[in-house]
Amino acid sequence: MRFLHTADWHLGRLLHSQHLTEDQAAVLNQFVDAAETYEPDAIIVAGDIYDRAVPPSKAVEVLDEVLSRLVVDAGLPVFMIAGNHDSPDRLDFGSTILERQGLHVLCHPRTDPVVLRDEHGPVYIAGLPYAQPAYARQAFDSDTSIRSHEDVVSAQLDHLRPQIPENARSIAVAHIFAHRGTIGDSERTLVGGAEQVPTGLFDGFNYVALGHLHQRQRVSEDHIRYAGSPMKYSFSEHRHTKSFYVVDMDAEGACTVEPVPFTPPRDLRCIEGDFHEILDRGTRDPDADDYLKITLTNRGPVTDAMARLREVYPNCLQIEFPRVEIDADDDLVPPSDDDSPTDIFREFYRYATGTHLDDEDHPILDTALERIDANRRNA
Repeated sequence: MRFLHTADWHLGRLLHSQHLTEDQAAVLNQFVDAAETYEPDAIIVAGDIYDRAVPPSKAVEVLDEVLSRLVVDAGLPVFMIAGNHDSPDRLDFGSTILERQGLHVLCHPRTDPVVLRDEHGPVYIAGLPYAQPAYARQAFDSDTSIRSHEDVVSAQLDHLRPQIPENARSIAVAHIFAHRGTIGDSERTLVGGAEQVPTGLFDGFNYVALGHLHQRQRVSEDHIRYAGSPMKYSFSEHRHTKSFYVVDMDAEGACTVEPVPFTPPRDLRCIEGDFHEILDRGTRDPDADDYLKITLTNRGPVTDAMARLREVYPNCLQIEFPRVEIDADDDLVPPSDDDSPTDIFREFYRYATGTHLDDEDHPILDTALERIDANRRNA
């Protein structure tokens, strides 16, 4: 059996107030085209379909178009679970009717396995939608033992496992923060990683399709994997390679996994340099429409930097200056009565920047101090 594993679409996402929906639509159209090329038996989407509980209408339209092409046009079964960004009730709307068409939307904590078949027999797909412990307690008959995210997953698996025959091939689909998973700035996590779930809970499954962490990765075992998000959703992800997985499962349940990269309309990049050098570079940059964070190395202020940079890089979203690391043990020496204003400024400059004034800076400082003195005398 062959299936495609993807996750964390986050339709309706904003990046520094920039709407990404059109880019997301383009990337997901690539995914649909790839489904036609690879001819899978099923599609698995491991949560965070939308970026927020009440998604914008354009995001809903994009999802409708993508699912229509996959389910109606291509005739592929699609299995989606709710993530922590999704509203289970909204995402679940019409799921009973849609299930008959091959769209399985699993949103509530207590679900039953869905069975697919190939020439070797059945494959059981166990969906574990994301749920807060309080919500899961209600779903599992007010089970007061459910106090943590690990307890939620344990309760879900305790419900699912008796419905999967021994030695049957099976796939778990979960939206969790797996223990030892690598996180970035664009995922929501609790303080101290309190929602971490050990991957040992999934023992016995032939493949574990995970969502929630945006970096493509395997966790603990080769068959336990995060597909990652289809796009870069924060500048901490600028070095990520975004992709989906093509997974082939043989008659015994062994899986081979191939990542297939996405090519977004605009990349997300971080560049650094002098302001004027970056302006010049932008006039020759073939990818000037990319989303950028620009770190300026200029020592002095730059007037109207964002507006001027956007003349060559229209999607510059963030400007930073290099952080100055100050030695905590290096105290600012109080000025003495014999110190001149020049001496005082030089000491403060050394403390604040970690470097000494260059020789070419001395005339600038002298001129500034002379003007201050002249203004004070004329006041």
